[in-house]
Amino acid sequence: MVHQTRRAAPPGPAAAKASAGALAHVRLVPVVNIRRALDELKAAGLWTVGLAPEGAQSLYATDLAGPTAVVLGAEQTGLRRLVREGCDWLVAIPMRGRVASLNVAVAAGVVLFEAVRQRAVAAGAAR
Repeated sequence: MVHQTRRAAPPGPAAAKASAGALAHVRLVPVVNIRRALDELKAAGLWTVGLAPEGAQSLYATDLAGPTAVVLGAEQTGLRRLVREGCDWLVAIPMRGRVASLNVAVAAGVVLFEAVRQRAVAAGAAR
């Protein structure tokens, strides 16, 4: 997981407790500049998918089976402009009813579940 070191709380005991221990199994990569990190991920062959309510494409119409970096913004403000512009795609989670958006942790769970699902389907199709 890439996380910004400036203007962000460091992952500490509270984050470890909230993650129910999962934080111990995730490699954390602190970076100063997220946009620069996106450029490096792209150069390494990853697609960058930014999650935004106004995304032009549905999450479920987005191919997440290949090497993909999912980019999540802050709870209230979302993705910063330069980060948004650095993403290959902006995608939205289709919402129903009166709820307009999800908090970042729930949104991350939805996106990661969809990526795992698509990769399982792709692996099954390859057998």
